[in-house]
Amino acid sequence: MKNWFNIIFVAVAAAGGYLLAVKNLSEGAQLNFAQTLADATYVDLSHVLHEGIPNGPGPEPSKITALLSHVPGEGMMNGSGSISHYSFPGQWGTHVDPPIHFIGGGRTLEDIELSEMVLPLVVIDIHYKVATNPDYQVSMDDIQLWEQAYGEIPAKSFVALRTDWSKRWPDIDKIRNWDQDGKSHSPGWSMEVLDFLANSRNITAIGHETMDTDTGSLAAIGEYPLETFFLGTNKYQIENMKSLDQVPEKGAFIVATWAVPKKGDGFPARVFAIIPKTK
Repeated sequence: MKNWFNIIFVAVAAAGGYLLAVKNLSEGAQLNFAQTLADATYVDLSHVLHEGIPNGPGPEPSKITALLSHVPGEGMMNGSGSISHYSFPGQWGTHVDPPIHFIGGGRTLEDIELSEMVLPLVVIDIHYKVATNPDYQVSMDDIQLWEQAYGEIPAKSFVALRTDWSKRWPDIDKIRNWDQDGKSHSPGWSMEVLDFLANSRNITAIGHETMDTDTGSLAAIGEYPLETFFLGTNKYQIENMKSLDQVPEKGAFIVATWAVPKKGDGFPARVFAIIPKTK
């Protein structure tokens, strides 16, 4: 990315310093920033929430119920409007997992700083390997190839794993990819890569298109060693992402945001990429 000034400005704004940042910028710099955002490409990385998508943990199906519906020609002042009741587990659809999701005493959604939600986006593309091996786990060879092409993965970045698994959404059978013996086959991260990203590159968060950090062979039977490890590094993750095939491997930025329930241990997230226009 040629102009790091713009993302620094975005991070300052997201962290609550927008007015101060704007006040201290020249008029030309403000116009340049505004033009950069206007010219950028935006890619939605979140699935739409509706009944019938994979439910997430818990026995009760997620439901959306109308509490109040519009009466044609009338507005809220006349007792008409649109209000819905939503019932869902925190890990529904595209969602955020903070450390406390798996780690007792870990950070909650309230504890994640705003500056951790606007980040340089790194995309590790393994979709071609997954196409021939659905159990594939990203390897250090994949990471080294990325760094040979684009340079060292930057600290305080968001690393997303592209598998194209989101193209199976919302068919849970295709997502779980059961074989004739009832075993699930879906790709995931690996311990060596997560350890490297968290401790050697000091990234801020990871994301993936699959339902789990771990491969399906583990997650489908309730075993989550990789997710436990990563959340144990005091970092967060986004699951069930989509459209990573529309984002470059380097040069984009991600905005990941969500509601803030008190002591929240997970919540549906709105996540999108900003791809600055290149000259």
